[in-house]
Amino acid sequence: MTYYFVGIKGTGMSALAQILKELGYDVEGSDKPNHFFTQDALEKAGIKIYDFNKDNIREDMIIVQGNSFKDDHEEIVRANELGLKIYSYQDMVGKLTSMFKTVTVAGCHGKTTTTSMLAHVFDNIKGCNYLIGDGTGHGSKDNEYFMLEACEYKRHFLSYHPYYAVITNIELDHTDYYKDIDDVVSAYEEYARLAEKIVIAYGDDTYTHTLNVNVPIFYYGLNEDNDIIAKEIEYTEDGTSFDVFIEDNYYGHFDLPLYGKHMLLNALAVIGICYYERLEAKDVSKCLKTFEGAKRRFSETVVGNNVIIDDYAHHPTEMKAVISSAKQKYPGKKIVSIFQPHTFTRTQSFYEEIATELNKTDAAFVLPIHPARENQEDYPEVTSALIVDRLENGHHINIDDAAELNKFDDAVFLFMSPNDISKLENDLIDLKKNY
Repeated sequence: MTYYFVGIKGTGMSALAQILKELGYDVEGSDKPNHFFTQDALEKAGIKIYDFNKDNIREDMIIVQGNSFKDDHEEIVRANELGLKIYSYQDMVGKLTSMFKTVTVAGCHGKTTTTSMLAHVFDNIKGCNYLIGDGTGHGSKDNEYFMLEACEYKRHFLSYHPYYAVITNIELDHTDYYKDIDDVVSAYEEYARLAEKIVIAYGDDTYTHTLNVNVPIFYYGLNEDNDIIAKEIEYTEDGTSFDVFIEDNYYGHFDLPLYGKHMLLNALAVIGICYYERLEAKDVSKCLKTFEGAKRRFSETVVGNNVIIDDYAHHPTEMKAVISSAKQKYPGKKIVSIFQPHTFTRTQSFYEEIATELNKTDAAFVLPIHPARENQEDYPEVTSALIVDRLENGHHINIDDAAELNKFDDAVFLFMSPNDISKLENDLIDLKKNY
């Protein structure tokens, strides 16, 4: 049988496809013809990718349906006509990870980096499988652990069977689905109740302390009332160093080659899991020193005296963290932010907070809104002007306008978007190389 992925270039779908391929299954898939950053890894793994076409579907297939594709998609219609087994992405992940000691990482922010960091540490010390939202996946039947990024959208994370459940924070997002913050908290409470052993949660977050669950919760953070605490913290141009105390006992000293309070907190969640799985602090510390970050999370390209940073940030809290990190690492440079809003509903809900964060940079450029699953005609008053009109030094920009950015020099260009805006980035890099 062949596992066929409808929407295989999606970050989660790509990672899952790579895992099944490594586990020895035949894997194929389809997607839109335009290039996406996950495509290279899929092709390297020997996975065939087709353009969408109902004739791709055969009787010897099991279908994995991407969440962006509805039942009226031509390939799904054909699969139903043939009576094929169809799994949603999250149901397939749940089926796969139930065979391992799975650590799920959920939260409005930080889950990709935290999962990636967990995978890096455990894979180097004990070996582990992982599925990360940056398109990265690895699987071996010989591994005991599975590190899984668990998305809260439409309560998808309730499909999993966690041994440990991590919560990096709880905040309002996905306002096209969640009614309000109480609805979000309710979903996380259901998620936490799924944990077999322990919940590890960010303790300086107001909402995590309201969760009513029947398993132990251990909190991490900077406040003294947490179970897992960072002390003696130093933020420098080289990264972040700190000591960790767990349940009032010294665990170890750690040096993280990453920037910002949010990265320190991600590391604390990872360290907490390592402690409760009885890993030696010196081994964990050694691995953290070599962690380079997740894909599209503060990814840097240096061209002369300019730095181009690519980051997935699309929520105001994430933007705040990325801008703060850039200022920590490059205190002497101007920060030029380039942002593409993601979905009309998120823009409608957070445009004022987005503008507040962009105003912390020296200049800000805003692309048209990426609609994703939404339609402009349903939100006629929602455009990127909602953000630009509130900026002190803000401008509209299009994907072909790299020359506007090239007017700045000796700067950090901070590209923030979950969408593929690589053309604008690459055009700027080419201009700077020939400057």
